[in-house]
Amino acid sequence: MRRRDRRFRTALTVLAAWSALAGAALTGAAPADGAPRTRTVAPGIQYSQFDIPAAHGTTRAHLLTVDLRNKHVRVDLLYPGAVAARASVSRLADAQGAVAGINGDFFNISETQRPGVEATGSAVGPAITDGHTLKAAVPRGQRFGPALPPGTSTEDVLGVGTDRTARLDRLSLTGSLITPEGRLPLRGLNQYALPQGSIGAYTADWGSASRVRATCGTDTNRGGPCSRDTYEVTIKNEQVVATADAPGKGPIAPGTTVLLGREAGAQQLRKLFQGEEVQVEQRLVAASSGVPYLFAIGGFPVLRHGAPVSGLDGATSAVRTAVGIRDGGRRLLLLATDGAAPYRSGLTLAEVAGTLRKLGATEGFNLDGGGSTTLVTRSPGASTATVRNHPSGGVERSVADGIGVFADS
Repeated sequence: MRRRDRRFRTALTVLAAWSALAGAALTGAAPADGAPRTRTVAPGIQYSQFDIPAAHGTTRAHLLTVDLRNKHVRVDLLYPGAVAARASVSRLADAQGAVAGINGDFFNISETQRPGVEATGSAVGPAITDGHTLKAAVPRGQRFGPALPPGTSTEDVLGVGTDRTARLDRLSLTGSLITPEGRLPLRGLNQYALPQGSIGAYTADWGSASRVRATCGTDTNRGGPCSRDTYEVTIKNEQVVATADAPGKGPIAPGTTVLLGREAGAQQLRKLFQGEEVQVEQRLVAASSGVPYLFAIGGFPVLRHGAPVSGLDGATSAVRTAVGIRDGGRRLLLLATDGAAPYRSGLTLAEVAGTLRKLGATEGFNLDGGGSTTLVTRSPGASTATVRNHPSGGVERSVADGIGVFADS
């Protein structure tokens, strides 16, 4: 362990010189001989490529530096038009007109333990696009991805507010159902997993995927069986229009909300009958910011206030995607490592935090890695985006969401 630590300290010494890269890229200055290659994607958006001598071997890094002070530059969620759907990063960027982007949150990728249950493709954490809330977070025990560091949560997000400032925060769902018998707590919004004994709401944003997965597993065991006690109530114009004993599938019409309950939640919903009035109230509440978010995506922190988050894994190395926040939230560093064979040894989470810090970030956020890691840019005049790293699976993986970088005219 001490030898690995010494090797990583040596790697960070090399990275110290690379922090000048970010400054050179942002000012447009030419890099010094031997420095990483940098080019302009659009004014305020730079793409760079460089190697990192990490503890488990050299890995190649791909970096987007995004200047949020430029009024023509913005970031937003890349997603396939539905929460429960997947598409490649390049396809998402092309569809939404992004000039660059990376993959995003961990997601419900498979259901191998439950044959016949559809994997929804839905992301783990909260998501906001263009100021609109798409979904809330699943319970901690239901998430996909590596173990969360101590003190972090599935509700952790990277967001950009209406003040055009990036920050790390935590978004919790606050919601209720106003029924003839009183208020009922709402504990889910367009999630692939609901807390045990709860009620969740599904809207047109969910898509057409089956909602069965939402009633499977427990708060501490993702692989647990599906609940046998479920109930659905469909609300339109604040009135119950349909009920069902089992979770359904198919598109949900705009203006319609499907309430899904499991266990105690199902028992509460059974008290509602067609024609009764039901109001659905829900919103995501930020833990630390009073500024509304235009964009937010799930993942987990690895760097806070310039220091690595405690308990980061310093042993397991993998291909990674991460985001750094620097200059008081006015610049974003979107980092993806390469999955090509010579560089596939990747980085540990501790190395991710150290790399972002040496590049000038004070806050760092880890996203989905491995075969999901993808960074794309679109050359000036090109109609399609180009994948700049080598995905470790040989081809782009379809993912739930990503971070898109846009250059508005």
